[in-house]
Amino acid sequence: MTAEIHFIGRVRTQFDTLEACPKQGNEGGKEAWVEVAPEFSEGLDGIVVGQHLDLFTWLHQADRKTMSVHPRGDTSRPKRGVFATRSPARPNPVGVHTVTVLEVEPNRLKVEPLEALDKTPLIDIKKTPTPANFITPVDIRREDIEEITHVCRSAWSRRLFSGFNGNASIRLGDACLMTATGSAKGCLEPKDFVLVDIASGAILAGSKPSSEGEMHLEIYRNQPKAQAILHTHPPKILALGVLVQPEEMLQLPIFETELIGSRMTTAPAFAPGTTELAKATGKAAMTHDAVYMEKHGLVCWADTLGHALSLSEELEHLASIHVDVVG
Repeated sequence: MTAEIHFIGRVRTQFDTLEACPKQGNEGGKEAWVEVAPEFSEGLDGIVVGQHLDLFTWLHQADRKTMSVHPRGDTSRPKRGVFATRSPARPNPVGVHTVTVLEVEPNRLKVEPLEALDKTPLIDIKKTPTPANFITPVDIRREDIEEITHVCRSAWSRRLFSGFNGNASIRLGDACLMTATGSAKGCLEPKDFVLVDIASGAILAGSKPSSEGEMHLEIYRNQPKAQAILHTHPPKILALGVLVQPEEMLQLPIFETELIGSRMTTAPAFAPGTTELAKATGKAAMTHDAVYMEKHGLVCWADTLGHALSLSEELEHLASIHVDVVG
């Protein structure tokens, strides 16, 4: 029996030769465009940024006669039948590529990571079965995840985070996108986010919220100006909290004390992750855009996550001066 395949488009990648193509997409695949012929463009309806797709290509330069290969071209490994490998050499050279959608246009998609040869024919596109802990709702843009990822990496590089501590979020209408529990802020992945309804606290998409998720929600509920929240564990601020009483923190005979230090207030020493801490911090955020949580850390809210990070850095800088003075 035979079958007829109609090419529906082609991929435009950064790889001009087979030798330049990585073995797998996650081993060096790059951003690429998937171009769909006009007569098939209606089939792209419903695809959104952040969605995961399986692309099926026709590996037109593949060897269709070889039935056994050394896995990954490694001659030190015994040969196997091609059906026991992902080798492009096979009777019907269909390539399967799992990608993430970066942009959507009327008859083409920008995706990553794709390792196929430039101008490889496209034979089909299918939605990838999505794990429950990946976020793909229409109202979450790639830019939203990128903003949190970038700011968290910057905060981590400045030692405001370490390991898995701290968390971040941005308001998206009636919901907020926040980092999930157990996520390393210096190297966030798509699975490390969760979308939560602000009013009810219900999880709308993604995995489990951070243990301080309720604190974020209380701030958003109490402070309508808050569009982004960053909770860090700045070492100088924490050290200063040990050396002096909360009401004495950042009280220095310099202009920055009034300009920056006055923006911070204090929430009592409730255990991390508790309702008491969340409510106390939410109440404090009604009058100040930075809250020092005794024995725990710092939370700042702002119009953008980048501005929340800037305020955190300024307060940590003041704390370092104060630590030097009292030390």
